[in-house]
Amino acid sequence: MSEEHSHNKPGLRAWLGLLVVLGPVLLVSMDGSILYLAMPRVSQDLTPTADQALWTLDIYGFAVGSLLIAFGNIGDRYGRLKLLMIGATVFGLASAASAFAPNAELLIASRALMGVAGATLLPSALAVLSELFSDPRRRAQAIGIFAAAFAAGFAIGPVAGGILLERFWWGSVFLINLPVIALFLIFAPILLREVSTTRPGRIDAFSVVASAAGLLGAVYALKHAAAEGFSVLSVLVGLGGVVLLALFVRRQRHLEYPLMDFSLFRDRVFTVAIITGLLPLAAWSAAAYLSGVYLQSVLDLPVLKAALLALPGAVVLTVTCVVTPMVVDRIGKRTILIICHFSIAAGLLFLLPTTISGGVGWYIASTSVAGLGYGISFSVVADTAVGAVPAERAGSAGAIAETSNEIGNALGIALIGSLAALLFRLQGPDLAPTLDETLQLPGLTSAVVTDAKSAYVTGLHAAVAVASVLHFALGILALRWLPKAETAQQASDSLVEEKADPVESTPR
Repeated sequence: MSEEHSHNKPGLRAWLGLLVVLGPVLLVSMDGSILYLAMPRVSQDLTPTADQALWTLDIYGFAVGSLLIAFGNIGDRYGRLKLLMIGATVFGLASAASAFAPNAELLIASRALMGVAGATLLPSALAVLSELFSDPRRRAQAIGIFAAAFAAGFAIGPVAGGILLERFWWGSVFLINLPVIALFLIFAPILLREVSTTRPGRIDAFSVVASAAGLLGAVYALKHAAAEGFSVLSVLVGLGGVVLLALFVRRQRHLEYPLMDFSLFRDRVFTVAIITGLLPLAAWSAAAYLSGVYLQSVLDLPVLKAALLALPGAVVLTVTCVVTPMVVDRIGKRTILIICHFSIAAGLLFLLPTTISGGVGWYIASTSVAGLGYGISFSVVADTAVGAVPAERAGSAGAIAETSNEIGNALGIALIGSLAALLFRLQGPDLAPTLDETLQLPGLTSAVVTDAKSAYVTGLHAAVAVASVLHFALGILALRWLPKAETAQQASDSLVEEKADPVESTPR
């Protein structure tokens, strides 16, 4: 009896530990999207400029994405649980600062700090799960739940934000983080154990700084050009960013232990997998943000109704994320990746018939069809990337896959969102750089309001059209690059191995 109790107790601890870890994971992904419906309210209270509004949305994703690999290495060396506790504390403090930010500049700064803290949480949480679940089969189940929670966070972020905004002010979307963080800080030391490994080499500080600063500099130039036109400062910052990124790539090739192993991209399957991690997140974030403004500021819908309209797409995305691993066993990764890109491309096109007077049905159809592809992307990218490289390089492949998701989420707002902002500036009434700022001006005639809304819808259509074309192109690339016969054989071998030895064949 005592033996059975001893056997069950670690299992209970493991599942409770998983529950505790999922809290911060859900918050990190939710905070990447929770502002999409809140931005009109933020614009009313803080009156950010066009590029400040874009930075408010995507500085978080850039901070998370650019530091994920670095903090993964730091956690390996100094302890995952220790980094989790520090990161969760900073995340909570930065969330409180964001909620009460008195101006756009401080909101951007606190969102950046949230992103830095978020980058400490994701890789450490995944490593702690490996310690909790020593059995490979249970570990695979836990990682699947982890991935589903991460995907669900992105999907339900706008819905949760909309529901909160119906009753509270915009800062409430950040304050909901605090009770979850408090519970984590209480129970994590009880349920989780420290995890650390000895990693060779040192963390290259120049690579960390060059990748983050280069990315931010290049994106700043693009945003500034879209919102306000070119200036000497923006051009110089942009060129500096490109130079830093080039130095970063070149330096990785000469380091014994690079921050990002670019040689992995020589494998076509790996390359398609990483692009699949980046591009769908870029399309999803841009379409979610632009559609949120469209529903509230163009169609004048209440924020709660806009949130509820996003619910069908969120449900499709989450269910697809859970179901996809079972479907992959039957049809193979090549087929599922092709379905991913063509469904996103088709779904985005459903936004093209929207007008300034109606388009709710088209919006629901768009999010539901594209949600199928987004869910597939969340489910298969990491496994496909890791499976495409030798076992000894699986860690680097997994880190690049995680990074592609976060960078894609931020780039969607930065690049595709900037395209919409540029077209609004060129075709709008030229009274203010954004639609929300324009609609807040006193004494507007109905003709000016119509002109402003029409310009915004034009920018929305251009943005989703570009994203759709990119996904059609990637779907064709997957058709040409992913080996059909080999993929089918791999799936068959996997099924045979699973029947022979279920423990050994558990996916990584």
